[in-house]
Amino acid sequence: MTNSVVTITKSPGRALALAEQVRSGNVRAVSRLITLLESQDPDGIEGLRLLTPDTRPRIVIGVTGYPGAGKSTLINALLTAYRRQEMKVAVLAVDVSSAMTGGALLGDRIRMQEHVLDSGVYIRSMATRGHHGGLARTTDAARLVLEAAGYDVVLIETVGVGQNEADIMKSAPTVIAVVAPGLGDEVQAMKAGLLELAHIIVVNKGDHPGADKTVRDLREWCPTVIATVATTGEGLSELLAAIAAHQRMRSMADSHQRFE
Repeated sequence: MTNSVVTITKSPGRALALAEQVRSGNVRAVSRLITLLESQDPDGIEGLRLLTPDTRPRIVIGVTGYPGAGKSTLINALLTAYRRQEMKVAVLAVDVSSAMTGGALLGDRIRMQEHVLDSGVYIRSMATRGHHGGLARTTDAARLVLEAAGYDVVLIETVGVGQNEADIMKSAPTVIAVVAPGLGDEVQAMKAGLLELAHIIVVNKGDHPGADKTVRDLREWCPTVIATVATTGEGLSELLAAIAAHQRMRSMADSHQRFE
């Protein structure tokens, strides 16, 4: 009896065609390439390599926080705000993996239903599949695909919050940590992680008791703390301004490094 070896080879023609379709903004091609990357398919890896690096400025925002703070609601509010500015927006929502299927437990259809038919919005759930760091293994590659496809804003939602979620720092120039008032010791325990992760802290549910105190306490640790009520849009304009200011600062810093 002989052992047969199955060799998986890439197809340069298919990969090139897929990359070209992604660059043209074809949504199905974007989804296909991300799926191939998730399965580590050679055509997906080659397709990503063939994508021309996009040097146009993009707004890439990481959003982290623990369950109940309103991460998804805040992301939905940001998505709506950027669409009003006629920007193309993509959301990568990273969820824990299903023990049965390995897929994301929270599908993208559960969230942000009002944007499902909007051609200027792309929403994708990605499963961690056991990968640590708060993101899926291919989240950063998916971000590159979305940037190449012409999305102006990419919002990346991590699984949760903590010192083990530092991957978001590599993928997003601006990281927002979302907390809620009235959580007492939980906020205290999170401070060390927030210091390492967040450029902006959002105290969501800012109309709840204790919100002002939470804002004051956290400003001892982070200079940019903003209270919001994501369901009504309160504080959103201040948050958008803070994001823009931080992105400008990072862009200037990057420019200085290139010329040094």
